[in-house]
Amino acid sequence: MQTTVIPGHTVLCKRKPVTGTFYQEVIKGLSAPQKYLDSKYFYDAEGDRLFQQIMQCQEYYLTGCEMEIFATRAGEIAAALAQQAGTFDVVELGAGDATKSIHLLRQLLADGTDFTYFPIDISANVIQQLEQQLPVMLPELRMKGLNGEYFHMLEQANTFSHKRKVVLFMGGNIGNFDTAAAHDFCRELRDYLRPGDLLLTGFDLKKNPQVILRAYNDSAGITRAFNFNLLTRINRELGADFDITRFEHYPTYDPGTGACKSYLVSLEKQQVKIGSDVYIDFEAYEPLYMEISQKYSLEDTGQLALKSGFQPVGLFFDSKKWFVDALWKCL
Repeated sequence: MQTTVIPGHTVLCKRKPVTGTFYQEVIKGLSAPQKYLDSKYFYDAEGDRLFQQIMQCQEYYLTGCEMEIFATRAGEIAAALAQQAGTFDVVELGAGDATKSIHLLRQLLADGTDFTYFPIDISANVIQQLEQQLPVMLPELRMKGLNGEYFHMLEQANTFSHKRKVVLFMGGNIGNFDTAAAHDFCRELRDYLRPGDLLLTGFDLKKNPQVILRAYNDSAGITRAFNFNLLTRINRELGADFDITRFEHYPTYDPGTGACKSYLVSLEKQQVKIGSDVYIDFEAYEPLYMEISQKYSLEDTGQLALKSGFQPVGLFFDSKKWFVDALWKCL
């Protein structure tokens, strides 16, 4: 069967050897007027390894700032939780290795707080590791790991306990959404909570634009490799033929909007094949949008809370005031 290629469009033939959600979402993104890839697909095994390296980069300040907050202000945070919620359980969205939240968990145990910890993660491996490691590190901790999507697992946590919930959403993960999507996420999260429940969420604050831009364009080129790894994954898993030497990593930061975005820019007019029957045309210097890391002012965070059905009740900063963990109460 002959295939006709239309510039700027995807061509689908009757035979589609590769299927699945990953395939469908890649094709959808590359077929859009502004080409994009979903950043959730960064995290294969190599992507996980590279992101761990990014978090150790001197330029990538976010991890260190929030770690400082939890390591030095856990007592204040625990006291605020007790004051605002009384008795509660702790639910962490995207728990990862819990290296930050463990400081708070340890403080709550030291205070004699009667709680259960519900870590939620999309990775079954992450939950399995937490269930093995945390009881060794914190023998008094009651916990139940939940593997799956955030909101579905939050529903499950509510069936296990009728206590108020303190939800942790840290790491500046709210910045992975643009401002409109962040509002939608917070509004939906609020719908799964009850009046009096609490949300503790991290925001990377607006600061010197050069400091922000360097965090996403480190001198060792690890963030660059992290972005290109998604093209390599598409090549490997979907049978594509991206030539990464024909693209360049281009991060941008707009201090007006607070949007820090990463692109891969096609260095020439080219055609990329996905599988055996899909062709994507790139114009010279056409950008492929990869991810956003939204930065906030304190006023922005307060407005987001109120518009989403929360009341701001606490702010916890690192020593440089580059990052804040904001405590919100469900109205």
